[in-house]
Amino acid sequence: MEKYILDFNQIGINDSDKVGGKNASLGEIYNNLIPQGIRVPNGFAITTAAYKDFIHYNNLSAPLDDLMKLLDKEDFRNLNEIGLKARKLLLAAKFPLNLQTAISSAYNDLSRGSDLAVAVRSSATAEDVANASFAGQHESFLNIKGTMPLIYAVKCCFASLYTDRAIKYRLDKGFDHDRVFLPVGIQQMVRSDLACSGIGFTLEPESGFRSLIHIAGTWGLGETIVQGIVTPDEFVVFKTSLKNNKRAILQKTLGKKNKMLIYNENAAGINSTVLKVTPRKWCDKFVLQDSEIEKLAKWALLIEDHYEKPMDFEWAKDGLNGELYILQARVSTLMQMV
Repeated sequence: MEKYILDFNQIGINDSDKVGGKNASLGEIYNNLIPQGIRVPNGFAITTAAYKDFIHYNNLSAPLDDLMKLLDKEDFRNLNEIGLKARKLLLAAKFPLNLQTAISSAYNDLSRGSDLAVAVRSSATAEDVANASFAGQHESFLNIKGTMPLIYAVKCCFASLYTDRAIKYRLDKGFDHDRVFLPVGIQQMVRSDLACSGIGFTLEPESGFRSLIHIAGTWGLGETIVQGIVTPDEFVVFKTSLKNNKRAILQKTLGKKNKMLIYNENAAGINSTVLKVTPRKWCDKFVLQDSEIEKLAKWALLIEDHYEKPMDFEWAKDGLNGELYILQARVSTLMQMV
């Protein structure tokens, strides 16, 4: 029987069929680049086998297939209705006891018996393949604490395989609905709600220029950048100067950063974050010091050199210990530009 759980130290880039593209890349970095000084929060993957057995246990294959056959593929007028029905089927389903036990055991091992806050991220098997990127099509949940909230968040990730946008995207890209599966990544949270986080590219995102590293950051959790809620700080670093240990920061642009996503300390279930107004004095301050910008840029070079391709990455700073972390990385979605 295939495993339901694989720790990050057990997976690598060739395991995308088992754990999805996002998890496979995370395991690759965890196992190969931590020895080179990059910090990556620990965690585990809930596998393709777990998702398949969840579907089989609840006899959902035929009902989901019947719903997809009813979809208006010309005008998509009933897309909202079909997607909602599909998600309801998944959310009403039950976890097999052995799967629930496996997730609970893995979480307890990671948290060492405490209610550790984790990120719960979808990692589709077709994510970031050569002709398509499913990034942003499926759901993720932050600051999830406790076994039962975690299991519910995993179920919500499974259900997000049938968001309206995911259904439409699969059709546009020619993927069969029943051939894309949804593993889930569980990763220890970095307390960036008390500091900052963001995204980065090992090429200039507008032009595709390969000699620059572009880093964006905001206060709190980085989802506000991904969702376009804030205008982040932006930093541009010149690779050649960085490699020669010379001053490499070419440009720093102060963003408004007027909103920040933080932990909801009264969290219940998956409603675990809250958006608040950023204190004025923080809006007028860069989220990173120059030394931190250069450290992230050097890590970005290590990641790019390992993959031998331009990369996108997500980073976070922990407000409790002051350390920087890489949360995930993938081959750049801007590759078509270079």
